[in-house]
Amino acid sequence: MAKTSTQKPEDYIVPLNMNGLEGRMLRLPAKKANQPEILFVYGQHSSLERWWGLALEFNKYGGLTMPDLPGFGGMTSLYKIDQEASIDNLADYLAAFIKLKFRRKKVIIASMSLGFAITTRMLQKYPELNGRVEMLVSIVGFSHHEDFVFSQRRILFYRIATSFFARRFPSAFFQNIFLQPFYLRRVYKYSRFAKEKLSKMSGDEFDRTMDMEILLWRINDLRTQMKTNHEMMTINNCTKGIDLPVYHVAAPKDRYFDNTRVEIHMRQIFSDFKIYYTRASNHAPTIIATAKDAAPFIPTGLRRMFIKKYR
Repeated sequence: MAKTSTQKPEDYIVPLNMNGLEGRMLRLPAKKANQPEILFVYGQHSSLERWWGLALEFNKYGGLTMPDLPGFGGMTSLYKIDQEASIDNLADYLAAFIKLKFRRKKVIIASMSLGFAITTRMLQKYPELNGRVEMLVSIVGFSHHEDFVFSQRRILFYRIATSFFARRFPSAFFQNIFLQPFYLRRVYKYSRFAKEKLSKMSGDEFDRTMDMEILLWRINDLRTQMKTNHEMMTINNCTKGIDLPVYHVAAPKDRYFDNTRVEIHMRQIFSDFKIYYTRASNHAPTIIATAKDAAPFIPTGLRRMFIKKYR
């Protein structure tokens, strides 16, 4: 295998066609014969290329598989096959993928943010899969709408706005008018969320980040993003327990989640809860993060756990 420094995501991406949906899948083979299989489930505003750096870090501990989710990363949305892009339906898709890809094999599941909420719902709906999960890892995941640090006023605004743009015609209008590259390049950097991401960047880093932002806004289905965003503002995954421990990575200064509430809710669901804090100061790696940049999101304690369990 080529050295990490020369690896490129396009060399490991293959087509993914399942249930009438067309997308892609990243597959990094294990470096050693006895290493486990790792399934990485990404979150909002994603593509396989965005998570390349983190994928390389996980690949140190096993074979890494990362599939597109319907409506994300350029994959066909569930709306194209007359299904709603709900967390429930995304959980069904993920369960079908695991059964198809891994069959009877056991797998480590590492899920990011929304991806963890989808994974949790999947394990609740398909408890027969729990026995095939060797280890469940949450990277800044959440389980309940009360995990968010937002004010009630802000949450109410998000609920109303996302409900409106989760509809067919408003989402199509917004995507075709305001998500055009020329508009995004001139206006997006002044938005609230962009300022948080771009304020400390300049030069080539700023240009590459803007290029990736534009790509992500273009390839991710807006209606799917709005529907899942709306459900995130109302979600409650604490209604059914899962007989698995969860290994949770938290950001000390997460601008989205209250770590105390996250722990309380996860303890209601899972048989055990262990937390590891990343050294990073933000919620997630940047959208152009290298393996070195993404490395803090697999903290030392979690790395030791991988080595201990699978050496």
